[in-house]
Amino acid sequence: MELDFSILLRFQNALLLGLWMTIKLTVICVVLGCALGFLVGLARTSRSVTLRAVSSIYVEFFRGTPVLIQLFWIFFCLPLILGVELSNLTSGVIALTLYMGAITSETFRASLKSIGPEQLDACIALGLPWNIQVTNVVLPQAVLRAIPTLLSNCISLFKESALVSAVGMADLMFVGQNISNNTARPVEVLTVVALIYFVIAFPLTRAVSVIEGRILKKLAI
Repeated sequence: MELDFSILLRFQNALLLGLWMTIKLTVICVVLGCALGFLVGLARTSRSVTLRAVSSIYVEFFRGTPVLIQLFWIFFCLPLILGVELSNLTSGVIALTLYMGAITSETFRASLKSIGPEQLDACIALGLPWNIQVTNVVLPQAVLRAIPTLLSNCISLFKESALVSAVGMADLMFVGQNISNNTARPVEVLTVVALIYFVIAFPLTRAVSVIEGRILKKLAI
């Protein structure tokens, strides 16, 4: 079999559009998932037994089940329960946001526990309202400590986003599969798609290591 990668030049615009959809989906789910993860992290460190129990069930469920099944359930089953129609984009955003929220909540929970209780005691002594304590004291320190792991989670989500092609969303993987089927050139097409994911994810992975080293030095001062 002779390989001919030049055939992909005819489909470069389609691949770029698919890549743009993948990046857009990832950014949306990262923002929403990190916000959700922080709230869940707060709930898991709360003194309320009910909050801790509910948040723990959520986290263990979404961390303990395959993302593909979560996506299928939201796309096929949730509309039947709610009686509304969900697009593949909406289903993908919901599924990946809930997954991102679950994995980042553990990151935030660990970073929240690393904040000394004396700082919260000082906030209470100063009479600061709870929302001021969270936004001005807890959140900045929690985010700083969590950045390396959060970035790793973002890279993982970027790769996991390829699963949305299973529900017909026109991301990079979906476009690659269509081109592969139409050209009967799966080796060339899927190899290039894999390389695109790698070219984006690998430098980010290296950057995470550098950022982690700098943050650890800063926290050690």
